[in-house]
Amino acid sequence: MALFNGEAEDYDKWYETKIGEHADRVETECALSLFKVEPGMRLLDVGCGTGNFSIKLARQGASVVGVDISREMLVIAEKKAEQEKLDIEFKEMDGLNLLFPDETFDGVLSMATIEFIPDYPEMISEMFRVCKKGGSILVGTINRDSAWGRLYQDPEYQRKARIFQYAHLRTSEELSRLRSNHLISTRECLFIPPDLPESEISSAKEKELSQNNRGGFFCVLWKK
Repeated sequence: MALFNGEAEDYDKWYETKIGEHADRVETECALSLFKVEPGMRLLDVGCGTGNFSIKLARQGASVVGVDISREMLVIAEKKAEQEKLDIEFKEMDGLNLLFPDETFDGVLSMATIEFIPDYPEMISEMFRVCKKGGSILVGTINRDSAWGRLYQDPEYQRKARIFQYAHLRTSEELSRLRSNHLISTRECLFIPPDLPESEISSAKEKELSQNNRGGFFCVLWKK
């Protein structure tokens, strides 16, 4: 999609901010607390973007294939992996049409992508199809029922961040109804709201707000 190509150059800048760094850390911790990575696993990262999560998986010894619809995003991902001397295979591919045989991967993940897929049940079906029997499938996405969800759906914010004009935010309850017989767990994170002053952003504040807030991001884990 041309829109994502246009976002590629500036995509990683948000992660350099204090709130962006915090969001990235807690979302990663949330995902990896559910999805256990073991060295030698062959994993697929669907909607890998600039390769951030693919790189984290590869650092843990997994053999990773990252796919994304944006060629420009993948160019950046390839450069980042090369800088770390990580052997990650990146392919331009639509998450709705994964060009792999059935049961190719030990596990399949997708972080912060499914909110831009209107036909998300089809994408999850494709993730299940290419995952081996007994393997894990994890999706992480923005929680519509949260302060972050309200921000991303605000028309004024969308005028500044055009990409969110195309977002379809969901709740953990919605995703959990898919393949419910395979559902293992759901977990929320990013309890800090987007308007919290930088000086207050901390792990301690994240833990405190988790007592009463809905998380801005959640992960769902299934087992095939």
